[in-house]
Amino acid sequence: MVKKGNLLIAEPTGFSDLNFNRSVILIVEHNESGSVGFVLNKKLDFSTIDLIPDLKYKFPIYNGGPVQTDNLYFIHNQPKLIPNSLKIIKEIYWGGNFNEVLKLINTKQIKLDQIKFFLGYSGWDKNQLKNEINMSSWVIKKENSNTNLLLKSCKDIWKKKLLELGGKYLIWSNSPENPSNN
Repeated sequence: MVKKGNLLIAEPTGFSDLNFNRSVILIVEHNESGSVGFVLNKKLDFSTIDLIPDLKYKFPIYNGGPVQTDNLYFIHNQPKLIPNSLKIIKEIYWGGNFNEVLKLINTKQIKLDQIKFFLGYSGWDKNQLKNEINMSSWVIKKENSNTNLLLKSCKDIWKKKLLELGGKYLIWSNSPENPSNN
């Protein structure tokens, strides 16, 4: 079943909801109350400097999911620099002291490949995610590749994860996003 650090890979035929179509979600919290995750591969058309004028450097922002889309969240691999970080898996952490993050970015102590920002998150109440998995909306994959890849662009991560799954997923990995374009 689902664990913190797992990836949820959207089934190719499972979603009409554009929030989750072709999505790969990193689960950052899972307990008896529910689950929280961030969509890794839905880059938005604006950056951190559009939202935080005090920042000197531009970092992309991703659509983390449809919940609390007016809040900015982040994952990173710098727990020694960012106080109050929560460990997800291996070298990936969630959140921490945001004022410290701003200072670290402005002084170039945190680089583009060390942090990833999200507007909103994906959330499920108790048993909601379990029901979606039982309805074949998601494939669960333990993330055991280079965890630092989660912080990079992730543009093709859905296709790559389908190729890793193999079997019936191979044909879907090359399908167009809009089937009428086929």
